[in-house]
Amino acid sequence: MSAPLSLKQQVAELLQSAVALISPGHGETVELERPKQAQHGDYATSVALKLAKATRQNPRALAEAVVRALPASPLLAGVEVAGAGFINVQLKPAAWAGVVRQILAASEAYGRGAANLDDKVQVEFVSANPTGPLHVGHGRGAAYGASLANVLEAAGYQVSREYYVNDAGRQMDILALSTWLRYLEENGVRVPFPGNAYQGDYVRVMAQAIVRAHGGRYVHQADKVLCDVPPRPEPSQWDKGDAAAKAANEAHLDGLIAAAKRLLGVDYAYFHDFALNDQLSDCRADLEEFDVTFDHWFSERSLFDLGLVEDAVARLKARGHLYEQDGALWFRSSELGDEKDRVVRRANGEYTYFASDIAYHAHKYERGFARMIDVWGADHHGYIPRVRAALTALGLDPNRLTIALVQFAVLYRSGQKVSMSTRAGDFVTLRELRAEVGNDAARFYYVLRKSDQHLDFDLDLAKSQSNDNPVYYIQYAHARICSVLGEWGGDPTELAAADLAPLIGPYETALMRRLAEYPETVAAAARELSPHLIAYYLRDLAGELHTYYNAEKFLVDDPVLRQARLALITAVRQVLANGLGLLGVSAPTRM
Repeated sequence: MSAPLSLKQQVAELLQSAVALISPGHGETVELERPKQAQHGDYATSVALKLAKATRQNPRALAEAVVRALPASPLLAGVEVAGAGFINVQLKPAAWAGVVRQILAASEAYGRGAANLDDKVQVEFVSANPTGPLHVGHGRGAAYGASLANVLEAAGYQVSREYYVNDAGRQMDILALSTWLRYLEENGVRVPFPGNAYQGDYVRVMAQAIVRAHGGRYVHQADKVLCDVPPRPEPSQWDKGDAAAKAANEAHLDGLIAAAKRLLGVDYAYFHDFALNDQLSDCRADLEEFDVTFDHWFSERSLFDLGLVEDAVARLKARGHLYEQDGALWFRSSELGDEKDRVVRRANGEYTYFASDIAYHAHKYERGFARMIDVWGADHHGYIPRVRAALTALGLDPNRLTIALVQFAVLYRSGQKVSMSTRAGDFVTLRELRAEVGNDAARFYYVLRKSDQHLDFDLDLAKSQSNDNPVYYIQYAHARICSVLGEWGGDPTELAAADLAPLIGPYETALMRRLAEYPETVAAAARELSPHLIAYYLRDLAGELHTYYNAEKFLVDDPVLRQARLALITAVRQVLANGLGLLGVSAPTRM
């Protein structure tokens, strides 16, 4: 079923019919804008200027012809030509009142676009390595991705939410090693713990769980851990950024991983899978508590199990995009827009992360998505050209893939920046943030800025109950309306039939105009992949409501005026709830 046309769409259709009458066949689309100055009307269009270029006619004369050709409509109070050929439209108060009726009739569906099941969109977000608890940086990607998926769905797209689980590769090996070394410590065997392994307390907690379950079963041959392992440089060297020392430090870590695999044998898989499942379960629970859910958790390991990585590399080779050098297999990505060529298979025969990423993205195309949106941390910006190059090399349209970058959030408490480092274990977890400020404040603040802009997250402000706290300000508007309706005590369904003619005051008109903007705001947020537009809109709508609340009484003696005003604020309550729902924020009835 098609969604009802918004007021803006209805006005655009009237003008479009007039354009078709005066200039059939040219197909210029009417686009409406809000004039910057109120005296210029409610909407304005430059369609006559565009038409003039196509027809080589006078734009002002064309604008006047469009106005004359407009069909009669109860929506229009006046239409006039301004300047070189702009058309300004003034609406009748009853037109704005019609928005209130539309909201009361549509309820939760108000602002939602017509469903188009052919537009399958995949949003892949968070996708953090399951090597430790989610931190506040991951939280922003989670809030943005979840809100974006909600907005796209509201705009009519068929959305699939996906988490890509990096359950293969070196980072998981580092976590497995870290867990085993802590396990040895818990059993009285001390091996120098590398500074570039995972340091967090959660690693020791996992090791203690294994001790409780299996005692000293996996201590065997621990005395041989350091055999044949490259020596570890002094921390004073690699801590100062010495490249050679840093490389030696990583080589030492890789040597420990190799030793763990050799000494544990088949038991190494137990540590690997225990750490993976423990951290992935924690991640899933954390996100669900944050009201962030996924339709699919896609395993990187499955790409290897199904032979998809080998297949993708073979396809690149068959198309002439690979070459061998120093025993490694390289992708000629520099010929397709990347700054240099990239290794897809190392000299030791192991595939790189990039190889599995190529296979993963190729598989997305095979699953039939019309559009794919990857939400990445801004530090992965340099990765974009190589992925797009790989898709082009495979003969796939890279324009179907969009990368949305998310800057990390910077926490401030009492005016001081809170630092964090994942491997060092010194970070604020998403769970800790949620416990401190609440889910609603976290979800809202994370999307209060455009995703690729830096975000300073003021913890003190997020917890405050003041008008300076935008989430409190918006939720309080919703609760205020609920309080008025509760005091009234009537049946809200009666309000759908209310006479709205009395809604002619400046505060009422301002509110109704703002309500009419909601559907176009949802459409714009989806088009621009910018859920922060919803946050801005809600803040403005709440401001209009608070102004109205402070200026007028709702429960007046005049029954007609009372019902009209109650109908209006009920519509505001509905739109506040709809918008907050898209951002994953609750709409409380009392505060």
